[in-house]
Amino acid sequence: MYGFLIIAVVFAISFAAYNYTAVKRKKTGTELMDEIAGAIQEGSKAFLSHEFKVIFKIGFFVAVILGVLVSWHTAVAFILGATMSGTAGVIGMKIATLCNVRVSNEARETKSLGSTLKVAFQGGSVMGLCVGGFALLGLTIVYFVFGRVMGQMDTENLIIKCNWLGINFIPFTMTISGYALGCSIIAMFDRVGGGIYTKAADMGADLVGKTEAQIPEDDPRNPATIADNVGDNVGDVAGLGSDLLESYVGAIIASVVLACYMFYTQMHSANPVSEELISKLITFPLIFAAIGLISCVIGIALLIVKKVSDKPHRELNVSIWTSAFLTIVGNGVFTYLFFKGMDVEAAGFKVGVLSPWLSSVLGILSGIAIGMLAEYFTSYDFKPTVNVSKASVEGPALTITQGMATGMKSTFAPVIVLGITIVVANYFAGIYGVTMAAIGMLSFVAATVSVDTYGPIADNAGGISEMANLNPEVRRITDKLDSVGNTTAAVGKGFAIGSAALAALSLLATYMQSQADVGDTAGFHIELDVINPLTLTGALIGGALPFLFSGILIEAVAKAARKMVQEVRRQFKNDPGILTGESRPDYKRCIEISSAGAIKEMKVPALIAVLTPIACGFIFGANFVGGLLIGTTLSGIMLALYSANAGGSWDNAKKYVETGSIKGHAKGSETHTAAVIGDTVGDPLKDTVGPSLDILIKIMAIVSLIGVSIFGKYNLFDFFNLIK
Repeated sequence: MYGFLIIAVVFAISFAAYNYTAVKRKKTGTELMDEIAGAIQEGSKAFLSHEFKVIFKIGFFVAVILGVLVSWHTAVAFILGATMSGTAGVIGMKIATLCNVRVSNEARETKSLGSTLKVAFQGGSVMGLCVGGFALLGLTIVYFVFGRVMGQMDTENLIIKCNWLGINFIPFTMTISGYALGCSIIAMFDRVGGGIYTKAADMGADLVGKTEAQIPEDDPRNPATIADNVGDNVGDVAGLGSDLLESYVGAIIASVVLACYMFYTQMHSANPVSEELISKLITFPLIFAAIGLISCVIGIALLIVKKVSDKPHRELNVSIWTSAFLTIVGNGVFTYLFFKGMDVEAAGFKVGVLSPWLSSVLGILSGIAIGMLAEYFTSYDFKPTVNVSKASVEGPALTITQGMATGMKSTFAPVIVLGITIVVANYFAGIYGVTMAAIGMLSFVAATVSVDTYGPIADNAGGISEMANLNPEVRRITDKLDSVGNTTAAVGKGFAIGSAALAALSLLATYMQSQADVGDTAGFHIELDVINPLTLTGALIGGALPFLFSGILIEAVAKAARKMVQEVRRQFKNDPGILTGESRPDYKRCIEISSAGAIKEMKVPALIAVLTPIACGFIFGANFVGGLLIGTTLSGIMLALYSANAGGSWDNAKKYVETGSIKGHAKGSETHTAAVIGDTVGDPLKDTVGPSLDILIKIMAIVSLIGVSIFGKYNLFDFFNLIK
């Protein structure tokens, strides 16, 4: 097993290194283009450096707490997870800031949409391959060092043990949960911090530059334009990569932890899971993911080596569908051979050895369906977003109203898809099947992240072409790529949100089983009965929590954006020569404002995600936290879908107006101004709130699973015997 995993990891990371080098060798263009790209690189690097200083302090504290209260294995795995996630994010952001100017220059020299797409995608593929490669590398290390060498995966050790505080847990599940928590911490800070940064700069640049000064997007006269382009990298590249890496790891961890507790809780039953079967159930998700990663390398290489047409959407879809098809076929063969001849009934497999594979295929199909629904509600090729554009003719109020309606309606169909997936996957292979549906949905994550990352690279390339005063044809090429990128990003967010729902359900099931009374081991009973006052109250508070979390994020963006707006206005007022092109704006000051605002405001939302289940657990106990997870998952999924789709619709509605598709209402018109205002309303929703909510759901579930062995035993309500 380990040899195959290493081959997959080396295959992916080596290809990423090749693409990194190939992109870096390309020409950067004029001296002015180089100067602008250098400023973006410097700003991105400075922000990430400041952010990691904050993360290091909090991460060190969490690692110490885990080491003292749980086990040193958990603490080390936590650090490893944070390192893998952080490394992938840094490499992805580095290549994005190198690739943007090269994409712009490719468009300048060739005037070819196809060749420009290839450069942007090759740069984005580095992030995608690093996400899959580093996630799998860290998991392989955990499995080999803690699972095999230290014996935590041996069946005699898959039992609940007590640490020095008398706290009960299965050692391997706690270790691997620590790894997932490390990935989640990085993802939360990257998404929240990067989201606040990018949207503060974007809103400041749009509200003053485009609506008040009536200058084009990314105009070099706009003081916030460099900060806006920096934000694309720290939010939409580093943040996106760590987000989907965390989703990928979370889905795998959910299946592994569930399998371990399935073995433990059934060991004294009439039909226990055999030792051979449980060993296979624990290793199956990792090999499944490795096959998916190799399939993605092939799918990505296909687009890079072939002659690319001038239809970017079709070319990107070919890469994704190739990756998905190879993943399905490869894992179908593997699953059959892996479980062939085994009695799998004890694991809840209803349709034989292919049960988990069928669940994973269902997850892939549901992910595609959710992605297509996201595209329907966010692309200006379809009626909902066109209607938002047309509403802009009547002013910003109706733009916002129509966008809200579109976002709200967009939540229903994906939830139906998720519901069907959960029911059918559970029929195929029980809750283990639900976890496999989540893994299936993210099994070709390297390909989806590659496509997602190409979007902000193309966006940056457009900004550089505008600031460097290149031929308008260059901007038309990059705008076309950027528009497709917005749609693919919405699809990627749909995958992340859907997998979060499936993984959270699996983790909740494991949470309920984690302290069962089995044999001679005394645990405590967790029963999530809605009539229980603690469970019901927890569900109500959990339902409200995503709204509180989102409100804090939007307010944080608004605070930073307000300072940005004031700074841009100040520069325009104090130096009229900026708008005439005689003076150079102070770009550095705007970068500092976005960076300081993001660093300051990102701490509270991130800490809410980590500390809420812990605080509630130590006060109210395990049943309350179970209700909290139910409420947070339900409202969080709805709010995340609404935020992502409404924001995406407003964004592309603005672009639809800018294409001149509404006659008499082109750029600079009142209709365009209304569309820009709608876009600024949607900005913090689609790029800050939506992506952060799926992390909130999973990080709370993982923290609860790690902490239940502690607060389930030590909490104030049990101590004072307040509620039975």
